[in-house]
Amino acid sequence: MLLILALLAGTAVAQAAPSSVQLDELTWTEVRDAVKTGTTTVIIPVGGTEQSGPHMALGKHNVRVKVLAERIAQTLGHTLVAPVVAYVPEGHIAPPTQHMRYSGTVSIPDETFKGLLDGAARSLKQHGFTDVVLIGDHGGYQSLLETVATRLNRDWASSTARVHYIGAYYDAAQKPYNQALRDHGLTDAQIGLHAGAADTSLMLATDASLVRRDQMKIDRDTAAEKALGVSGDPRPASAALGQLGVELIISRTTAAIQQALARPR
Repeated sequence: MLLILALLAGTAVAQAAPSSVQLDELTWTEVRDAVKTGTTTVIIPVGGTEQSGPHMALGKHNVRVKVLAERIAQTLGHTLVAPVVAYVPEGHIAPPTQHMRYSGTVSIPDETFKGLLDGAARSLKQHGFTDVVLIGDHGGYQSLLETVATRLNRDWASSTARVHYIGAYYDAAQKPYNQALRDHGLTDAQIGLHAGAADTSLMLATDASLVRRDQMKIDRDTAAEKALGVSGDPRPASAALGQLGVELIISRTTAAIQQALARPR
């Protein structure tokens, strides 16, 4: 009898605790039960499909934000991660501007992007999530994330549900991470603004399979770098340097989300 009770108790715990924090990897009943037992926070991670030089795959932002959002959710507890938003504004399509000048980049209009996020957040609210968190791995749409959160919170003023735009996720990968790299001997020219040592190191720390090491030796001529879609020097990049950024992003984002959740409704 004790054995049977123990098995039943174990089954109940298994039902209450989802096997993964990724919404894509759960069944609808597992999500339903997780919400019923207190998992009412969900992260919508936003990536982007864009060029990152000849040495990093187009899915850099998507893979990176998925990996980091999962780590953040696990640290927070009682949190799930929605599917990554891979289609974001990346420049004018015709004639092409910004990253759209490079093959493989996919761009959508600002209003389409905001509508996508709006629909995703409203869907999650409908299923019982009371705290929807927006984080983005790309700098170009941060203000749009904030705009969507503001509008939804206005619309949801009479409910207990909220949307939280967490700018700390992106901010941690900028000045704090760059300073950590300088402390390890890198120059600003090496760190770069896009696909340089900072960007490449983060990718090596999250999914090294997306980095083409044989393509990291680029012409140091600035014009040649820009023609390849690179700002900075990826050659000093390493997974160890990337881990510095990973830790900063996870710790600062987790703290910012905890602060947001603690605010009165």
